[in-house]
Amino acid sequence: MTTVRTRFAPSPTGFMHIGNLRTCLYAYLFAKQAGGKFILRIEDTDQERYVEGAVDLIYRTLKTAGIEHDEGPDKDGGYGPYIQSERKDIYLKYAKELVEKGGAYYCFCTKERLDSLKDDKGIAKYDKHCLSLSKEEVQRRLDAGEPYVIRQNIPTEGVSEYDDMVFGHISVPNEDMEDNILIKSDGMPTYNFANVVDDHLMAINYVIRGVEYLSSTPKYNLMYDAFGWERPHYMHLSPIMKDAQRKLSKRYGDANFEDFLAKGYLPEAIVNYIALLGWSPKGNEEKLSMAQLVEQFDVEGISKSPSIFDEAKMRWLNGEYIKEMSVEKFVEVAKPYFDKSKIAGKYDYSALAKLLIPRVEILSEIPDKVNFLEEFGEYDVEMFEHKKMKITKEMALANLKEIEKVYENESVWTDENLKAKASELAEKLACKSGQIFLPLRLALTGVASTPGGATEMAELLGKNESMARLRFSIGLLEKALA
Repeated sequence: MTTVRTRFAPSPTGFMHIGNLRTCLYAYLFAKQAGGKFILRIEDTDQERYVEGAVDLIYRTLKTAGIEHDEGPDKDGGYGPYIQSERKDIYLKYAKELVEKGGAYYCFCTKERLDSLKDDKGIAKYDKHCLSLSKEEVQRRLDAGEPYVIRQNIPTEGVSEYDDMVFGHISVPNEDMEDNILIKSDGMPTYNFANVVDDHLMAINYVIRGVEYLSSTPKYNLMYDAFGWERPHYMHLSPIMKDAQRKLSKRYGDANFEDFLAKGYLPEAIVNYIALLGWSPKGNEEKLSMAQLVEQFDVEGISKSPSIFDEAKMRWLNGEYIKEMSVEKFVEVAKPYFDKSKIAGKYDYSALAKLLIPRVEILSEIPDKVNFLEEFGEYDVEMFEHKKMKITKEMALANLKEIEKVYENESVWTDENLKAKASELAEKLACKSGQIFLPLRLALTGVASTPGGATEMAELLGKNESMARLRFSIGLLEKALA
């Protein structure tokens, strides 16, 4: 049985866009489920768009995402080099062979001539002008050192067809395709040629890529056929959309993998979410580990329709991953965010973790949720007015004074004990427990939203700070009601 071999072939032109990462993920999942090989290849033929450090970013992204390649520039499996710029001589050799087989030809047309072919809209289709040059004329011009490119020779009649694993039967009239350049004047190949040669020489038998290549794949198949090579299987993926009209695009600053990491998303949650953008598992479960994704991934679940990126959904999923974390793991991943906050180094992060784990969806929320611990001061006492719980400022003040009496002599300063004492007070005053706990939480924090209840905040702050804040808030209310 033939080993399944897929590849991910990114260009080192910047950050890893979410759409590229999904293509990478699907190629990885498909190969791993079949017990095959997943290959990383760097397609750096477009040297003008090359970004320094982008190759390192590709490695870092795959490692962080948990996608391990079996072969690549750093893992030679016998099919290298795996960087296109190191394969230049290989492409020229095969381009010349394709010329000999009639699948390509030398073109010496100048820029001026090519510009003259443009229509009113500035669109030009090459007219096969140089295809008619004799072998002798071609050799004479090559010997004279004239600049040239090598173009694909596409038939002018007939239809090119193939079957896609997602979109089914695809048929493109040959007259709709152009004799595109395969080798540029600088001797470097274009993507159209390099990917065919590389995929064949690296024994890639399943090509997984974006739907934008669906209609140009017949060009590649004509080259496979001209060389006498076996065509690979194709799986084209629909785009990920920003909304119903616009695709996600790094050109317009749409988020990439590292942006989401910086926002405080967990890599496993990002990978889990993008796996579901265009693919549906057979079960209803949405939270899936990499091992589960490998086990469940199938082509039947891939949609032909575009997927809309819903960050709110990914945020929810990220929160589900956080909820399952141990305190130790949470502190490990959350430490950079604690350290950015105003409480850096001043509180026990483990104690805070217990409060935050069920209440945080992304880690970047942490500073806003804990800064109140160091920002306490003058605040708007109108927060104490709560119609639903029938709390007024007057009631809040009266209840806080009672709490102060109960707590000032309390020696067991734990959440459990403080909660019990506050509940006993509510019973004694014949009021609802919320009419004690809500004013207490506001009085201790000065903010409407906190990562825990009133007595949890009290335990965290300690007795001295809690009593100082309680008295400060009583003073604020007295001043407001005077």
